Amino acid sequence: MYRKSNLLFLMNQTPMHAGSGDSLGIIDMPIQRERHTGFPKIEASSLKGSIREHFERATDEKDSKVLAAFGTEGENNKGSKAGALGFTDARLLLFPVKSMKGVFAWVTCPKIISVFNEELKLAGHNVFFDLKEKTVGTGNKLALNSNKIVLEEYTFDVNDVKGTKNAVNELGEWLSLNLLNGKGYFAEKLMTDIVVLSDDDFKDFVNLSTEVLTRTKIDNETGTVADGALFTEEYLPAESIMYTNVLTAAEFATGDDKKATKQFEKEEDLRKFFSEFIAKDNIFQIGGNGTLGKGIVKAKFVEPNNGGN
Repeated sequence: MYRKSNLLFLMNQTPMHAGSGDSLGIIDMPIQRERHTGFPKIEASSLKGSIREHFERATDEKDSKVLAAFGTEGENNKGSKAGALGFTDARLLLFPVKSMKGVFAWVTCPKIISVFNEELKLAGHNVFFDLKEKTVGTGNKLALNSNKIVLEEYTFDVNDVKGTKNAVNELGEWLSLNLLNGKGYFAEKLMTDIVVLSDDDFKDFVNLSTEVLTRTKIDNETGTVADGALFTEEYLPAESIMYTNVLTAAEFATGDDKKATKQFEKEEDLRKFFSEFIAKDNIFQIGGNGTLGKGIVKAKFVEPNNGGN
């Protein structure tokens, strides 16, 4: 039984294709999405496999602590043991959209923030962000005047961006501090350039403004495009920010090794093992086309005592 939850944030360094297989739609190879909202996500199984591979590459695939954390699979299910680490599906928090001013904005919506507030509470963070639609942080570089911004080819009226900081700035500052230590270009941009759209507008952007690439295969014999080899792939853009719950439990034991020495005597030891590893080696790859440099993410494990709470 998992007893403790911590948040692991994933910041796309390059476009990511966590694929859902073939499609009957206009895109041949779409990304994974929530069934009920259509918002992009990463399945927990895909995420856990990528993180496990990252740990195994840096240590040893037979490292006893890695096996205890992620689980083992014996022959004919004999000797199998569930891992003490669990992961939920990674949810989208901020989606980057081209802006007429300020290069790009991060967009979100009340539905996304409502779920995020619940996840923060579950993970022990004493913060709450009361964000309304059609708002943008004060001091932003996106507005044409006090109440208009242009994202892609659409103009949005937003609440007056003048004056003291608002709830959008508070969210941005919390993310800037906890994910990027408040330093650098993206940390400063997070503090001001988040836009809260309506749920419907956000859904339109995450459905219509992902990256769709047309790919093909060249026939080595003729040097031309192989027959039937033209296809399209969908990618979640670079600078997208997602998060997952990292769940921890007491280390499991099978009937054969109940008396064996455990690698993690306490759940705190497991969280420490995971958080320290991510802190020193926080860049890894998720999804397909790793040889093309796709799916590179930077991870940040955030605990309640990690500032800004």
